[in-house]
Amino acid sequence: MRGTKRFRLARPIAAALGAVLLVGGLAACGNSDTGGDGGDDGKLVLGFSQVGAESGWRTANTTSVKEAAAAAGIELKFDDAQQKQENQIKAIRNFIQQKVDVIAFSPVVESGWDTVLKEARDADIPVILTDRAVDSADKTLYKTFLGSDFVKEGRLSGVWLIEHKKDATGDVNIVELQGTTGSAPANDRKKGFAEAIAADPKLKIVASQSGDFTRAGGKQVMEQFLKANPKIDVLFAHNDDMGLGALEAITAAGKVPGKDITIITIDAVRDGMQALADGKFNFIAECSPLLGPQLMDLAKKVHAGETVPPRIETEETTFTQEQAKEALPNRKY
Repeated sequence: MRGTKRFRLARPIAAALGAVLLVGGLAACGNSDTGGDGGDDGKLVLGFSQVGAESGWRTANTTSVKEAAAAAGIELKFDDAQQKQENQIKAIRNFIQQKVDVIAFSPVVESGWDTVLKEARDADIPVILTDRAVDSADKTLYKTFLGSDFVKEGRLSGVWLIEHKKDATGDVNIVELQGTTGSAPANDRKKGFAEAIAADPKLKIVASQSGDFTRAGGKQVMEQFLKANPKIDVLFAHNDDMGLGALEAITAAGKVPGKDITIITIDAVRDGMQALADGKFNFIAECSPLLGPQLMDLAKKVHAGETVPPRIETEETTFTQEQAKEALPNRKY
């Protein structure tokens, strides 16, 4: 009898314990899937894959993204691809596995993204392209692009050169330091510049090679240009850092940068602006890296299901020496 009584008393206790465990188990399952509801603390989770840290521009861009995420109360999962597409694809797949709310990335190159972007779309995770575009024909693979008009930057550089060299006699020999091969800014800046200078047949590109957007690359390639081309009148560099590297090579060759060789660059980071103010550069087309606040605003909107424009361009300008001197004291990057 005592054994039977103990058994009967144990049944309601066991049932109650089972109910607690069941509720706990359901709660745990719910917490493990935060894809549509933010992180454990309710924050929107943004996975961001950066190209790398190849230039002063890129460093300023990374700082802007990190600071803006903190200010907006967004949990940022940051990845540095070290300028390798395979690293970015791996990072995006990791973001998908982690069920982040939004993915943003600045593509190392333009092509080869369809497969991984389809995986993000299938996982119902919206994607934002920042700074650089992709060449996919399927525009449903991402929600929007945030960045600059690289073709316009190249075109503005060419238009300035036409005016600057309008009184020159004979051919004007130009060497071009391209950015990373296959990247959107390299392709587009080259295109815009070439289209602009086509209006003046005396402007001729005699050499064009990638310096990979780095100072070291700019210096190395400029050294080769100087050895192979005895007469160089103009250097067009796709970013300030390559131009700054080229300055070293030009000086070492016994030439005066900004005088013997006219130098045009793109970005307008502080070091580049200082070179322009000092007369070592002659013209810079701006490309602002401070995209963080706009990116966070877009992340919130696409996560909420709001419609956003397919392309959002940043407001930018150009600088001559006097304009650089005026702008430098308040320059943020």
